[in-house]
Amino acid sequence: MRLPPQFVFGVATSAYQIEGGREDGKGTSIWDTFADRGRLADTGDVAADHYHRWEEDLDLMAEIGIDAYRFSIAWTRILPNGDGVVNPAGLAFYDRLIDGLLDRGITPFPTLYHWDLPQALQDRGGWEERATVDAFRTYARVTAAAFGDRVDHWITHNEPWVAAFLGHLEGIFAPGRTTWGGALAAAHHLLLSHGHAVAEIRTAAPSAAVGIALDCRPSHPASTDPADVAANRTFDGYRNRWFFDPVFAKGYPEDMLALYREQGRVGDNHPVLARPEDLDVIAAPIDFLGINYYTSLAVGAGSEFSEDTGVPPGVDPPPGYTEMGWEITPHALTEFLGRIATDYGPERIIITENGASYSDAPDASGRVPDTRRIDYLRAHLGAIAAARDAGVPVDGYMVWSLLDNVEWVAGFSQRFGLVHVDFTDGTRTPKDSALWYGDVIRSVKTAS
Repeated sequence: MRLPPQFVFGVATSAYQIEGGREDGKGTSIWDTFADRGRLADTGDVAADHYHRWEEDLDLMAEIGIDAYRFSIAWTRILPNGDGVVNPAGLAFYDRLIDGLLDRGITPFPTLYHWDLPQALQDRGGWEERATVDAFRTYARVTAAAFGDRVDHWITHNEPWVAAFLGHLEGIFAPGRTTWGGALAAAHHLLLSHGHAVAEIRTAAPSAAVGIALDCRPSHPASTDPADVAANRTFDGYRNRWFFDPVFAKGYPEDMLALYREQGRVGDNHPVLARPEDLDVIAAPIDFLGINYYTSLAVGAGSEFSEDTGVPPGVDPPPGYTEMGWEITPHALTEFLGRIATDYGPERIIITENGASYSDAPDASGRVPDTRRIDYLRAHLGAIAAARDAGVPVDGYMVWSLLDNVEWVAGFSQRFGLVHVDFTDGTRTPKDSALWYGDVIRSVKTAS
């Protein structure tokens, strides 16, 4: 695959999706509340029970041969109410996890925030309020001080677009809010907290590399009609540039600011515009950019703010789609990486999530022959190799996900894992894709 031996191969998970373990002083998050209100198909109360089976899961990673593990830290384990008193049991859990990774030669890549805001902070306004930025800054300071002696790669936020717009505009993710003004305020405060967290981590761990994981949705016009071309530009501003631009010191896109002002979605007193000096904080230099990539789409007039592919999630996707209803477009990843390198110039890029949902289960022999996932991963690793050949500085790749998990509102129905999880008893079964991934890693590491 034309990847060098020093290329970093990893896997990724998130706390709410795999840990379970609402115990030992852990506070309530907005996703716990969302589940308690019946908004999820399956809850994270047990999930994949990683909180109790973490040693088994680390052994699985070691058997595969991965280099790095990207996991998220549950804010509510560290600071149950979001700020204030630290929970020693929460620190102890991640101490054990980090030490266990290092003992197995696996590099920890913790993410501070993967959407599980403490409910106590949501009760005070959540990400729509600037005070949550200060609370996140405290959380980053406490966490980096506790683990910075052993962790040399940090990610501040995972997919702030999702937290802001699925959680505060569409209302389909926690906390279930549905206003444009609130979504744009949440987006701004998430980005602002990222900049402050970069500073806190650098203070606690000066030699550590710090980044952010931005999801993307590359797009193209549905036709050459000028209306479709204009719609695609707007979609790109809403979905991609609104986050990439400010992180890389370009400020918010002027065309989107003009549109949002025209539509009455932001005004002079809105958080996006109220304090111009915030942009300097958001643009704190980062050591690497994490990119989460799954699919791309065509955009036509009238669909500027929609990701509807026309293919509903299901267990029998048409050819060229995953069970999430997402088209398989590895070529778009190569193109997008080239664009990122040209437009923003990050010195280092890591694909922090990429994977496919397929519901393959153990057969009579106990094997999980998930050949479609292998084909998907192979194609996307090839797309990364092509980007590298073109000079894009991609030096790492993390499969979503290590384990089948609670796939947010889809619950257990969508399985992204390299390892099959029986959610009745927690049994782990490495799929053929896990064995294949291990073979790829070994072949790259031993290449001359």
